[in-house]
Amino acid sequence: MRCTSIKPGVECAFMTAKGCGYKGGLCHQVIEQCTGCGRQGEHSSGWYCNACPEPPLKWRNGICNLATHASANVATETKQKVNPLKASKRAAGK
Repeated sequence: MRCTSIKPGVECAFMTAKGCGYKGGLCHQVIEQCTGCGRQGEHSSGWYCNACPEPPLKWRNGICNLATHASANVATETKQKVNPLKASKRAAGK
């Protein structure tokens, strides 16, 4: 349904015929870490995330998984470990 409280006209998964079903009945404004994200939008009462009703919860354990401006740096190991016993058997078979 479309939001009628904080973000009028925006599709919201928490909106019901009785009103907003999210805890407290309203969304929370974006925080400093959300600056530059493509999912935030300006509405009549301030800046809100269009994908998440409570942005501080998404940033609590690191980078928000919905953030379009940040990415998690995952270190990948490029060199595989070689089992010396298997390597010697492979070499002996050739």
